[in-house]
Amino acid sequence: MTKMRNLALGLLGLLSIAACSTTAGAEQPTTSAKAGSAKVLLLGDSIAEGEALALDAALKAGGVGFHSLAAAGGGNVVGPFAAENWKKLPADITAARPTTVVYQVTTYDWGTHAEQKAAYQKLLAAVTATGAKLVFVTAPPIKADDFYRPHLAELARTTAVAREVAAESAGQAQVLDAAAVWGTTYQQQKDGKADRSADGIHTCPQGAARFANWLVGELATVPPGFTPAAADSWANTGWAADKRFKGC
Repeated sequence: MTKMRNLALGLLGLLSIAACSTTAGAEQPTTSAKAGSAKVLLLGDSIAEGEALALDAALKAGGVGFHSLAAAGGGNVVGPFAAENWKKLPADITAARPTTVVYQVTTYDWGTHAEQKAAYQKLLAAVTATGAKLVFVTAPPIKADDFYRPHLAELARTTAVAREVAAESAGQAQVLDAAAVWGTTYQQQKDGKADRSADGIHTCPQGAARFANWLVGELATVPPGFTPAAADSWANTGWAADKRFKGC
């Protein structure tokens, strides 16, 4: 049995457990979108790039459109590189024609409280201008090195700032806490298998699959709504072999 086959079986087993625990007490969508009417746009950094591989498979298996603008070394709306990103981000969001925009807070969302809030409000305005809803998703905890250590307090503030913006959005934005997937501290392994990259930042296929399974379940209740596909319809479709998964 090949390494990839073992990985796929491991993902399926883990997702079966996750699916049971997720759906047991969760409110399921009362209506499902017509095929193709829901489309998710993902924004974020290189962490989101890896997660996008699993999300693409999971969403498309359920007939939901998906597009990723996640970018390595950036993808942020505040902090370094943000000014460059904003030159094209509104047009890119409009061109994607999403019904839901997911912004996974990036590891570059540095700045003061005021700078972060202004950027998140600007993102909300760009998203709602297209008629879409905005969903902030907290970033997974990282094992900070000298590059990130000076900015940990700024990154820790992003969840509270996003919640402020969502609370003032008249229902156009919400915040999902991904601690439900990752916990509150970086863990390289889960259930004896690599879940996060050894670099302390990125995800491994198992982690990306767990994240996708959780996030798709959450997004299913965002209008127009949809019914998530069973994990065994997308977990073993080849995405886990992508070269973007390193340190696993």
